[in-house]
This record gives sequence, structure tokens and C-alpha cells, in this order.
Amino acid sequence: MAVPVTVPVASPLIDLHGVAVRYGRVQALADIDLRIAPGERVALVGANGSGKSTLLRVLHGLAAPSAGQVQLDATQRHAMLFQRPHMLRTSAQNNVALALWLRGTRWRDARAQALAALRRVGLEAIALQNARTLSGGQQQRVALARAWALQPGVLLLDEPTASLDPHAKREVEGLMADLAASPADGSAQAVTMVFSSHNLGQVKRLASRVVYLEQGRIVADLRVHEFFNGPLPEAARLFVKGEIG
Repeated sequence: MAVPVTVPVASPLIDLHGVAVRYGRVQALADIDLRIAPGERVALVGANGSGKSTLLRVLHGLAAPSAGQVQLDATQRHAMLFQRPHMLRTSAQNNVALALWLRGTRWRDARAQALAALRRVGLEAIALQNARTLSGGQQQRVALARAWALQPGVLLLDEPTASLDPHAKREVEGLMADLAASPADGSAQAVTMVFSSHNLGQVKRLASRVVYLEQGRIVADLRVHEFFNGPLPEAARLFVKGEIG
């Protein structure tokens, strides 16, 4: 069945053409063409091993393509959250402040901005608590505060709620939507958000566009309504039905 595979984008913030990534004999991505406009909320979906995490790493510069071209707007800062964020053995406030300090902010100012970021995600009360003693949901919220404090134009998230309990998932999901809509720098332009997820309800709630990957290739790239209500390739249809994952 023929399915539209590319959402037209006039002025892309992110432009990938023919991108491939190979790890030894493993072809993680192949012939990826992807254009993302400013302010879009793009969900990457597909079965385990389909290439979602590798694609996010390419977008963040953590994985170098073995072929193809990656064009990113150099004026836009990127921040990335992982499924299990790394927390240093120090306070939540210092975990956020260190990211700012490494970017060149004076330590005193970095700590003040870190406290404001923790307040933004509802964690001001535990600012001085060792971050490694926090719950998984709290650690992910600290990671969101750390990302938001860096004032990114592009926010990348790799299965950010996969290991959380239902209550923490709702909290983090709400913060994702809120932070994407309310940039830390106060600009009118919404943050561009690209996230991977197996939670199709979350995709419906947060995404404006869905990219389905299969064996390292994009086989469907549709507006969220079209993805969930229109024709799909067979593997994508089975994925939506919950028969593969």
C-alpha cells in the first residue's frame, strides 16, 4: 500500500539528507531524509532496534553519520534527555548549575539560575538533596530543569518516561509540553521538540507529527491525526495496534 512518507517543510531548522549510520556490521540508520521546522513536536516511533535512539544521537551530534548530510541551524542550542539521566553525587541544584557553569556562567549565577529552573519544575524544596537519592521521576524532572536552564531551541528526548510509574509519567509529560511551549529565554518561538516513545497515548497528546522507523529507515512521516487515522504500512499498522513493539 502506498503511503505518504514525507511531511513537506518549507524552512527547516533540521535537515537530514541520505543519512546512514553503521556500527561495524550493524546498519543502524539507512538513507534517512528528514526535515523539521521550528516549533514542531516530532515523535519518533517504531519497534525496539528501529533506529530511534541513533537518530536522536545524530541530531544531537553524539553519533557521526557514515554517509549523508546533516544540516542544523547553528544559532539554536540543543539539549538532550536520556531515558535514565545521569546524576552526579551532589545536590540537585549543583547538578543543574554545573551544566550552566560548563557553558561559561559564573558559579554564583549558575546556582541562582539552577534554583529558578528547579522551581520551574516544582523541585525547589529538594534543591539541596543529593540527586542520586531522588526517585526516578524526580531525577527526570531535574534533568528537564537542567535542559531548560540551558535555554535550548531544540529539545531532544529519548524515551523520557519509559521507566517511570504512571504518576511520574504524567508529571514529566506535562512538563515536556509546558517547557516546549514556554522557552527559558522568553522568546515567542516555541521550542522544537523531538522525542522517541512507545507510549502512543503520549504521542497523541504531545506530537504534531509522527515519524515511524523500521530497521533504520523512515517508512512513514505523517501529521499526528493522519498517522492514527489514515492508511499505514503494514508494520506501522501492527505497531499502532500493539502487535509489535
